[in-house]
Amino acid sequence: MKNIYILGAAGSIGLQSLEVVEQSNNELNIIGISLGSQETLNRSILDRFPNVEIVCLRNHTHLKAFQDQYPYIKFVGGDEGLIEIARYPKKGIVLNALSGSAGLRPTVAAIESKKDIALANKETLVMAGDIINQLIKMYQVNLYPVDSEHSSLWQTLKGEDTTDIEKLVITASGGSFRDLSREALSEVTLEQALKHPNWSMGDKITIDSATMMNKGLEVIEAHHLFGLPYHQIETVLHKESVVHGLAYFKDGTVKACLSLSDMKIPIAYALYYPKRHEYPSKLELTNLSFEPMNFKRFPLLKLAYDVGLQGGLLPTVMNAANEAAVKLFLKKQIKFLEIENIVMETVHQFENKMEPTLDEIIQTDEWIQNHILLTYGKR
Repeated sequence: MKNIYILGAAGSIGLQSLEVVEQSNNELNIIGISLGSQETLNRSILDRFPNVEIVCLRNHTHLKAFQDQYPYIKFVGGDEGLIEIARYPKKGIVLNALSGSAGLRPTVAAIESKKDIALANKETLVMAGDIINQLIKMYQVNLYPVDSEHSSLWQTLKGEDTTDIEKLVITASGGSFRDLSREALSEVTLEQALKHPNWSMGDKITIDSATMMNKGLEVIEAHHLFGLPYHQIETVLHKESVVHGLAYFKDGTVKACLSLSDMKIPIAYALYYPKRHEYPSKLELTNLSFEPMNFKRFPLLKLAYDVGLQGGLLPTVMNAANEAAVKLFLKKQIKFLEIENIVMETVHQFENKMEPTLDEIIQTDEWIQNHILLTYGKR
């Protein structure tokens, strides 16, 4: 039996992870979870997993009520509660399915507690990839990517020599507005943006998919995961979302990883690794299409390449600006294309600093987000 901690258990990836655990025939055992703001959903999760030992609630005011109802569980709250779960003394693998920059500090805490990481929180590597890689080596733990694209690349590169790689290719569905011109984007609605054609995901990542920022974050993430320079990491438009990643080798060979658009597949691969779990999904191949990526159509993807190349604090600035802008769009306080304008303007005005510390990264993230929310919110 493998012990599992799930951060963000009430989110899209978290809920699918819980399904994977339920189907594991007791091979996976949940020790700790963090929950969201919906009390009914939180109680439902706790009732489904009665053996959980430590639970983090987002709201401190709910701690007493939950502690009274579930006296056999240790309850903690807020951001510090996430750290307590990550540092809980029982060995296990931490699945970080938190959304946004909130996932960085718990990842660090889990690594320092010598726990392996199944990472669905791409912001961790975007903001502090160099620091995370140093910590992984220092504490001799493993990091397993959960994003479908990076899981696919991880599988295609297994047993391969990095020096034999010509390039890696990450595929992109194109998101909710992939068939619209830029002119047509000026008046699109939040409801339209949240209708992803292929995947069932959380709100934030669905909007990021529509702007293609999600793919930009994945490019930076791939750079830190696989140690390749940015000119060897490409993106292509693949509307069917069947091929998730390709590796081109110097001898002319191309390896690709294909699966259904089902996040439970890469989740299970990370949690069961190095074994594979039997899963009923069957893939039927149909006509597949691939198109070159248009940076003029998706300027945030081009920005992510530029920011990744420059490094320093700029990836944190870009991520923070995007996170805050998406929050404003989800509240219907800005228009869709303003997300791009806010992110690009913030990045271009920021004076970069190389080799930032973890504290500087966290402080910059908080300052940028607060500044944007105050400047553009409730206008």
